[in-house]
Amino acid sequence: MKRTLTVGKEKVELEFTRINGVSTMVWNGEVVPLDIREVEPRCYSVIIDGKTVDVSLDTVKNPDPDVHAFRATLFDGTYDFQLQDPMKGLLAGAGGAAGSGGILTAPMPGKVVKILVAQGDRVEEGQTLLILEAMKMQNDYKSTASGRIKALHVAEGAAVETGASLVTVEAVEE
Repeated sequence: MKRTLTVGKEKVELEFTRINGVSTMVWNGEVVPLDIREVEPRCYSVIIDGKTVDVSLDTVKNPDPDVHAFRATLFDGTYDFQLQDPMKGLLAGAGGAAGSGGILTAPMPGKVVKILVAQGDRVEEGQTLLILEAMKMQNDYKSTASGRIKALHVAEGAAVETGASLVTVEAVEE
């Protein structure tokens, strides 16, 4: 099961597996042994890589039904976080460059089919920057800000992973 974990502004792609009764979590490409036991309703004993952490978990209301929000209380404080199926809402954000410019990132693994801009090009908000093929579908990725192409991080035909930098759009003052 893959999930996107969001804590504050930080996002991490996680994958949980259970094979032959052994649970693991892949965090930033590292496989970590994991054991979770519910000791009371909403209270868990979590053993991660041989270390035990007790966690009290509460659900937090979230207007987006595809995002599950929680508040975890640990020995050192309280943390709000969200879990989302990375396949849900991919096209909602489409890894877009931030409204004031920023880096367009791949929201899913795929192949760069066509790059429609070059470094130094002036682009407008809503302009298609590149086409990424994923799951046998071609998806247009658009700039969410007007600006200039500061950098192209991929080439046509490149295979990219989730979160890979594709294009950097730099906001330009008029």
